[in-house]
Amino acid sequence: MKTFRTALLAAALVMGLVSASQAENMVRKVDSFDFLVDQSGSMMMGNGINGVTKAQNAKKVLGAVNQAIPDLGYQGSMHTFAGVKSVVPYGAWERNAMQAGIDTLAEGGPIFGKMTPMGDGFAAVSGDYANMARPTAVIIASDGANNQGVDPVAEAAAIYQAQPGICFHVISFADDPAGQATLDKIAALNNCSVSVKGADLLASQEAVDKFVADVFYGGGEEALVLHGVNFAFDSYALDAKAQGILDEAAVVLKDKGNNVVLEGWTDSKGSDAYNKRLSQNRANSVKSYLVKQGVPSSKLATAGRGKSFKYDNANEEGRYLNRRVEILFK
Repeated sequence: MKTFRTALLAAALVMGLVSASQAENMVRKVDSFDFLVDQSGSMMMGNGINGVTKAQNAKKVLGAVNQAIPDLGYQGSMHTFAGVKSVVPYGAWERNAMQAGIDTLAEGGPIFGKMTPMGDGFAAVSGDYANMARPTAVIIASDGANNQGVDPVAEAAAIYQAQPGICFHVISFADDPAGQATLDKIAALNNCSVSVKGADLLASQEAVDKFVADVFYGGGEEALVLHGVNFAFDSYALDAKAQGILDEAAVVLKDKGNNVVLEGWTDSKGSDAYNKRLSQNRANSVKSYLVKQGVPSSKLATAGRGKSFKYDNANEEGRYLNRRVEILFK
């Protein structure tokens, strides 16, 4: 499969169908991320790991994660809750700037009666997520304690409903069953979530690297974007430009023995159900055209993925780029 992917990618680069940056082994899973860090009184207490406070361990873990993130052009930010603060403003992620923000996080302090408004903290920062590039990873570093204000699980569910393209991930520093149960419930809201124990990340660089790979990037099974194979609004018709690109792609595909999946996507306008059907029709349209050019139908599977947030849906150019079909190597 890798030999086939390399051959097709090389041919596509020669044809000018993809950008040179797509030849990298790593591809982004998310376009932006936020570290959402619990600074409540309970985090200022020790939990038996390394003989220091949970907040101090959280700083160490976030520093290790920040160092392991590959430079793939992410946008990033960092917030705290209990109390709520924007620590690193949203913008192009820079490793050193994010580390400087991590370094300012408190490691100990007053307990304030152990009152933790975790759900209120989610609600307070969620407005800042509205304009973040999608897909967005929100990485919660917390012990899960919540004994004041709104239910954090319900608030996380409300954010999912109001802001498609967000995924919550959990780094747990819980030292009691109730706190861990809260974090587990947040992670269970969406099958995109990655949940890990802070203690495991403290103990193993391999665990840190795996967490970063699971959240931030992939490799080997990445999709090939055929630039120019895009669609008009509410359409799955292939224009002359798209047909020309697919003519060239067919030359490579029909002579190779491997199978591929054609993934159809839409912009964010319209209902989820309608866009699911439209994206499937776009994938089917590309398959039908490639078959007419001699690519065996048995090599081509199709999948309609629905709405895409790979590009910015706030402007027409981004919406046009989201209305696309990609080749996923099996």
